[in-house]
Amino acid sequence: MLSVHQRCAFAGATTVTLALLAAGMPSSATAAAEPDLSRFYGQRIKWSACEGYETPEDMQCGKVTVPLDYANPGDGTLEVALARYRATGDSRGSVLLNFGGPGGAGIPQLAVGGEDFMGLTKGYDVVTFDPRGVGRSSPVSCGDAAEEAYGMTDGAAEGSDPRAALAALRKAAGECAKHSGPVLRHIGTVNASRDMDVMRQALGDKKLNYLGFSYGTRLGAVYAAQFPERTGRFVLDGVDTLTESMSEQGLVGAQGQQTALEDFLTWCAKDLACPFGQDVRSARTQVVQLIGSLDEDPVPGDFGQEFSGQDLVGAISQALYSRQMWPTLEQALNSLLQDGDARWLTQLSGGAAFPGTGTGTGTGTGSGSGSGAGRAQPDDSPAIAARRDDQVTVTADRDGDLVDPVDVPLDNLPAALMAINCADDPDRPTADQVTKEIARLRTEYAEVSAVFGEYRLTQVLMCYGRPKGTDYIREEVRDVDTAKLLLVGTRGDPATPYRWTLETAKRLGSSAVVLDNKGDGHTGYASSECVHQKVDDFLLYGSLPDSGSSCGPPESEE
Repeated sequence: MLSVHQRCAFAGATTVTLALLAAGMPSSATAAAEPDLSRFYGQRIKWSACEGYETPEDMQCGKVTVPLDYANPGDGTLEVALARYRATGDSRGSVLLNFGGPGGAGIPQLAVGGEDFMGLTKGYDVVTFDPRGVGRSSPVSCGDAAEEAYGMTDGAAEGSDPRAALAALRKAAGECAKHSGPVLRHIGTVNASRDMDVMRQALGDKKLNYLGFSYGTRLGAVYAAQFPERTGRFVLDGVDTLTESMSEQGLVGAQGQQTALEDFLTWCAKDLACPFGQDVRSARTQVVQLIGSLDEDPVPGDFGQEFSGQDLVGAISQALYSRQMWPTLEQALNSLLQDGDARWLTQLSGGAAFPGTGTGTGTGTGSGSGSGAGRAQPDDSPAIAARRDDQVTVTADRDGDLVDPVDVPLDNLPAALMAINCADDPDRPTADQVTKEIARLRTEYAEVSAVFGEYRLTQVLMCYGRPKGTDYIREEVRDVDTAKLLLVGTRGDPATPYRWTLETAKRLGSSAVVLDNKGDGHTGYASSECVHQKVDDFLLYGSLPDSGSSCGPPESEE
């Protein structure tokens, strides 16, 4: 941080050139053809009390300015919101946290869960951020009619018309473009990673130290590929896939969540307060029946919206990530079944009754009404490409300034999740391909999970109508030439299976070191004292466990 590593004010052209080279930036003398990013790499963060948040008194907020488009830095900028806890001991700089998503805002999560990271303040300022398109940083949105679009995109449901669903998705993509503004075309992990390098320099660090969870592991891996010489101590916990398609990820997600649901119902049936009774087989049937009943006859939810069966699937999905959430899920289900009150479940699903909230394998979408493009489009043309920014009304600040916390759209999490996943995914099957394959996919997903299959398969369709995403992650993020990276994989993780940790480690090459967490739940840092200690020891002291070493399940640590 600047308070620990004060940077000198360089004077003269020679000194400026040396500073840029030290930061890894091209100078005009050495890389005239490269875009000039020097003004973004000369920032200092002005830290102050966090305004608009209910945050601890010792938490500070700041911001950096980044180019909207790194290839054309003169075409506009946006601000990225940051927050930190200052180091309490001798500081070696900062460690940057990303809590996952994609679409998760870092600042409120650090405010609520900061206690878990206080050990790191022995040697670091602990910093997090709202990535571009998320939270206060030019938040994307799909508008007020998002729930309607979800109801129209039941392409996964048996007997539905896939082409009607795809038409609804194209309209939804247009509505997302309408409300999100220019940042939508420049969202995604590749640009977020470049933003992190601007943060690194503004924080005063020669190398970036990083702790990323779930989707945050994808972001960290991309940074390591883009900036290997600036990669410091990196920990990736709950490792995401770098290679599997959206349809493959959807199957993995459905299967993992079905396993977690079985475990939850077994646990629940031992409690007399379980809303489904004490017979596990009957409980499974009741869950499926409840979802179908709510899809046919939704109940009132928060914010004046209806709460459907697929909203229930999304809420259950979120709560299954951690055993610590199971009692809350049990209470929320009781509230729904006994009182018709879906508010607790709505909160579990991310604050609004929109599906698609979750980790890196999910997607979301927005409104299906009000295209406004003004002309017909071919079936497979991206709806977003048909819009100009001067024709639409946007939710985000058009100048890229930070928005107030109270002005972050309610659907920002699912809207950003979908936008980022689609920007990272190069696959765009045509309408004919989707129509041809939907019956086979429907069968595969139903066999994996009667509860999560339809939900996950609907998510697979969500990128339809959007521009093709980058192939950089699949093609270029491999064999990174960095310092050692610590990858934590949890055997019972319902969202990011352990095999993804092994596959990603192999792909990243000899720099990757695997820590095998033999527990359950999504990620290991918060649930395993052993994982927590090994991660802290590596980040603070550089003490790296042997690759393949393990941490036992939580009960073995007591």
